[in-house]
Amino acid sequence: MLGTHDVIAFVATKHPERAKAFYSSVLGLRLVSDTPFALVFDARGTMLRISKVAELTPASYTVLGWKVPDVRATMQDLANKGVTFERYKGLPQDESGIWTSPDGHRIAWFKDPDGNTLSLTQFCSV
Repeated sequence: MLGTHDVIAFVATKHPERAKAFYSSVLGLRLVSDTPFALVFDARGTMLRISKVAELTPASYTVLGWKVPDVRATMQDLANKGVTFERYKGLPQDESGIWTSPDGHRIAWFKDPDGNTLSLTQFCSV
């Protein structure tokens, strides 16, 4: 039933101005609108609504991620804009913070200004 309709992605922010700067200037998403309720971005054809909330407890898991052709190059581009990448105890990550999954996919994690966990994934060919 919903397989023929577009998905809308949601993330929350307590700090809309910081989120607006991060998602537009750092991540390079196009701001579509800034309403009293949400920042709306175009994420390559997917609507990303960053809900403006009074209280926020970031989830302990990834809430939003991007499929990228070269995770290391994308990490370097983001690092040049001030993004730092997460390291997780007990997870074997390389010197850059990339984890290679058992099936060969390469993943790195970072946080937005509200502490939401975001990811980059370079899928291996299958």
